[in-house]
Amino acid sequence: MTTRISLLAGIAAGAVLAGAGWSTAEAETTLTFTSFGGAYQKAQREAWLDPLEKELGVRILEDTLTGIAEVRAQVRSGAVNWDIVDLGLGDCSAGQAEGIFEPLDYQQIATQGIEKAAYDSHWIGVIYYSTVLGYSTERYKDKQPASWADFWDVESFPGARALRDYPIANLEIALMADGVPAGQVYEVLGTPEGEKRAFAKLDEIRDHIDVWWNSGAQSAQLLRDGEVDMSTIWNGRLDAIAEAGAPVAYTYNQGILALDCLAIPKGAPNRDLAQKVVARIVAPDLQANMPPLMNYGPTNAESFESGQITQEMRERSPSSPDNLKVQMISSAKFWEENRNRLQEAWDAWKTR
Repeated sequence: MTTRISLLAGIAAGAVLAGAGWSTAEAETTLTFTSFGGAYQKAQREAWLDPLEKELGVRILEDTLTGIAEVRAQVRSGAVNWDIVDLGLGDCSAGQAEGIFEPLDYQQIATQGIEKAAYDSHWIGVIYYSTVLGYSTERYKDKQPASWADFWDVESFPGARALRDYPIANLEIALMADGVPAGQVYEVLGTPEGEKRAFAKLDEIRDHIDVWWNSGAQSAQLLRDGEVDMSTIWNGRLDAIAEAGAPVAYTYNQGILALDCLAIPKGAPNRDLAQKVVARIVAPDLQANMPPLMNYGPTNAESFESGQITQEMRERSPSSPDNLKVQMISSAKFWEENRNRLQEAWDAWKTR
């Protein structure tokens, strides 16, 4: 059963539940899970929330958000109505730094099978997705681009190109195109010389970028309609247009894995139950429920040994062992410490 209620800031959680017809006893076994809506949240309901309602004998209500601002507002007002929130990696890192999340209980939450970069004291990764090099299979029939160096090689791979109008991922991509190994990207980018190197490499490709995209939908549309021949794109966006018949493909080589994470807002009304639910969602069996529904990768590698993920799903998954080893994981810590400075540098570079 899917139950969604809109929760009004400033109303106590118990009053909200009572107003919706829940008794005090029921409130003690009720939890509100908040995510981004749409097909993703529908998949979360089927993969995780429905099984957990049966397993734990609880009611899991749902609400939606757009980002950390709404979590911040609830915590700062002292009127927290959400128990678990799904956020992007940058928001996870920012929320931890701001002190608006409860610490996670790693006595309950097992991290075996989860990369160290995929969790921290106050958040834990729940799905992986990748920024990848997508391209037209019609334009590149005989030889396909397979690295960011190929993206920069306009002579061997002529054609229209697109990049996202955002420093995150682009600076990492530029350094890999310039020969920096994935494992050394943040070490290099964290120095003044490395930052200059990344922007100097972007200077080389700048005049060949036909479109700077601003949304996942736009990046997919550009490739689907043939407006560009290659572009950075999130793997799930390209999967969708490929399945609909667009002549496109991508490579995971040098892809940049990013995370959605789960966190418990500080002052959550059902924080103890939330800890149990988070622990179960990141366990291998429930993580393995997502790939059949959407091509988001499990953050728990043991999911791939569960028998629930087919070989075809494994080959397509951004976080399968084979695909994981040819990619890098976006560093929440690096971007937490450097985002404002590098955003200013990006804006200055784009407008000069």
